[in-house]
Amino acid sequence: MPQEMKAAILYKPGDVRIEMVPKPSPKADEVLIRVKAVGVCGSDVHYYRSGRIGSFVVRKPIILGHECAGEVVAVGRGVKSLKKGDRVAVEPGVPCRRCLPCRTGRYNLCRDVVFLATPPVDGAYCEYITSPEDFTFKIPPNMTFEEGAMIEPLSVGVHACNRGQVKSGDAVVVLGAGPIGLVTLQAARAYGATRVIAADVDSKRLALAKKLGATDVVNAKKKDAVKEVLRLTGGLGVDIAFETAGAVPTTQQTIGVVRTGGVIVWVGLAATDIFPIDVMTAICKEVDIRGIFRYANTYPRAIALVAQKRVNVKALITRRFPLAQVPAALAFAAEQGRKAIKIMITV
Repeated sequence: MPQEMKAAILYKPGDVRIEMVPKPSPKADEVLIRVKAVGVCGSDVHYYRSGRIGSFVVRKPIILGHECAGEVVAVGRGVKSLKKGDRVAVEPGVPCRRCLPCRTGRYNLCRDVVFLATPPVDGAYCEYITSPEDFTFKIPPNMTFEEGAMIEPLSVGVHACNRGQVKSGDAVVVLGAGPIGLVTLQAARAYGATRVIAADVDSKRLALAKKLGATDVVNAKKKDAVKEVLRLTGGLGVDIAFETAGAVPTTQQTIGVVRTGGVIVWVGLAATDIFPIDVMTAICKEVDIRGIFRYANTYPRAIALVAQKRVNVKALITRRFPLAQVPAALAFAAEQGRKAIKIMITV
C-alpha cells in the first residue's frame, strides 16, 4: 500500500492546492478509511473565503472537509466491531469522553472535542483518514457512500428535532430551505410532525422542500413570513420553530411564528453575534429558546432514517467534483453557492 496520498490543502483564503502528503496509520482503537465521498459544508466555504470562523483561525496549511464516508482498509490494535471492507460513515467530532458533558451524554459540548477540518485538525479532502472505532458507523449495503457522507448534515437536523422534542401531530416551521433546513424538515416529518412549513427566498429550494415533505411553503420574498405562518396555523403559530438560514431576520422571526408556550430551536449561525430580539414577546408567550451545537448520539438514528427511505438525502446533492477539483469546487461554492444545494466531492 502506498505511503503517500493526495490531499487538497488550504494554504490561505482562496489558495487550495492538490499535493501528496504522508498517509496516516491507525493507532490503537482506530481504523484507516479509504475516503469515498465528502460533502462541502458552509464551514469549508467560510475557511476558504476568510481563513477563519470566529476564534477558529487557519494559522497553518489545513485539509478541509468533515462530511465523509468510505471503506475500512485497516484496523488498529483493539478494534473489535469493524473490519477491513466495512462501509462506514464517520462522525467527525471526537470528544474527551471524560468531562461532565461527555459523561452526561452531551459530548458535543465537550471543550476538548477534536473536530475534522477545524483548525488545526486536518479533514477529509484526501484519500485516507483515520477515525476512532466508536465514532465510525457501518452503513448498510443499500446506502451509497454519498448518502453516508450526508449522515453528518442529517445529524444536525436530527439533533434539532431532539432538542425541539418534535412529536406526532406537531406543526413546525423551518426558516431556511438550504441543506440543513431540508434535512431538518425531513427529520421533523419522520418524527411525526403533521404540518411542516418551509420558508425561504429561493423558489427552487422551496420547490424541493415541497417534494421532500413540506406541507406548505412560504416565499419570503413575496410574502411576510410571520403573517403567512400565522395564517396557515389559524393565528396560533407553530409548536416548534426552527431557524436554519443563519440570518438575523429569520432568527428574529422565530419569536413571531411560534405559538404561546411553544419551542424555538436556533440552528443557524448569523453573521452578527449580537442583534435585537423581541424579548418581551418571548417572555409573555413563555416560549422555550434552545440552541444546538452540532449533534450528539444521532448517527445510528440518522443512518436508519436514510436506510429505511424515510429521509431522502440524495435529492440534496446537485453538483459533484472529483478530489483533484476541490479548488474549483470551493471556488464554485464561494462564488455561486446558491446554484447548488449540496456539493459532493468524490474520491
